[in-house]
Amino acid sequence: MEQTKERAILVGCQTPEVDDLRFQYSMEELASLTETANGEPLMSVVQKRDRIHSATYIGKGKVEELNALVEELEADLVIFNDELSPSQKRNLASDLNTRIIDRTQLILDIFAQRARSKEGKLQVELAQLQYLLPRLAGQGTALSRLGGGIGTRGPGETKLESDRRHIRRRIDDIKGQLSVIVQHRDRYRERRKKNKAFQIAIVGYTNAGKSTLFNRLSEANSFEENLLFATLDPMTRKLILPSGFLALITDTVGFIQDLPTSLIAAFRSTLEEVKEADLLLHIMDMSNSDYFHHEKTVNKLLEDLDIKDIPQLTVYNKKDRKHPDFVPTSNTPTIFISAFDKNDRQLLKKNIEDVIIDLMEPYEVQIPSTEGRLLSQLKNETVLRKLTFKEENQTYFCRGYSLTDHQITGQLENYKY
Repeated sequence: MEQTKERAILVGCQTPEVDDLRFQYSMEELASLTETANGEPLMSVVQKRDRIHSATYIGKGKVEELNALVEELEADLVIFNDELSPSQKRNLASDLNTRIIDRTQLILDIFAQRARSKEGKLQVELAQLQYLLPRLAGQGTALSRLGGGIGTRGPGETKLESDRRHIRRRIDDIKGQLSVIVQHRDRYRERRKKNKAFQIAIVGYTNAGKSTLFNRLSEANSFEENLLFATLDPMTRKLILPSGFLALITDTVGFIQDLPTSLIAAFRSTLEEVKEADLLLHIMDMSNSDYFHHEKTVNKLLEDLDIKDIPQLTVYNKKDRKHPDFVPTSNTPTIFISAFDKNDRQLLKKNIEDVIIDLMEPYEVQIPSTEGRLLSQLKNETVLRKLTFKEENQTYFCRGYSLTDHQITGQLENYKY
């Protein structure tokens, strides 16, 4: 059966520090998020204020106007464009005759739909419970129950207290399960480090085309769709560059402006994958009119995660649908591509290889033809530029580039030309 779409009214409050264009994009993004969560945005209600109303987010008159609109349009829910405080949510719930959710809850709902792996599901549940805990509203002693021991007689433990206790217990339980998964992930990472595999992480704003590119570069089958947050679970695959050099490439969760802090905390272990990378591919959507703020958001989040010194290659994607006002703004090496174009992908691989060569040191060696294993390693674990067989002494002359801290660089010392 087809799921019926919930009808939603979107509400935003613009303060002086947010300019008109920025606010408009933010409301458009809220509409996209609503559609991604299988909702139907009916209309937007916006208000300009010096500051957000501490009790009801928007002014009292606007709340009354909103109530009339809810009845007139028969809206199923009202979605607010910021994270509401527990008291704002309580006050609005008593004033409006419909369900109320905020931007954070909306993003969490989308994440809950998208989570596929056990880790993804646990991370989303943890973020949801941490969001819910301070927002639980009790109903007085009507829901109280008597305890079974000294100090619990009288009104007993209220339903609210019992709910809080259950939630705290569940949060501890999830954190325990996640720490086991994190240990597994760390072990994988340690093994990759030991094998000295070169690691590339794809980062970027949500829906910039990361998974589409990842699938076509690595022949993987990560979920790709024209939706916000199509990818939640990181996936790592092999990437073979033009010279035969073997790298590992990881697809990661998309970033978004005002990403809830609880989510960043819950997905920290996933984002650790980015921290361990040797190279970041920052994917940008050239067709989006708000590309500049998307770039700033991603860079800010990378900064928050303390990722500053990793080399970056900025990949401007969707060049076939480039926005007329687009001007590249990145101060890192850049390339313009369409992820669906085979030649563009080939060019990107070449660019990636060029960036990697800059991080390597050159070598010239002469290797006996009996060292077949070492020759095979040179093809996969270094960028081999020249390989010629010398018949007079049955050796191979090899020229190329290798990573300074890779074990193969040490081995090559014995065969220097």
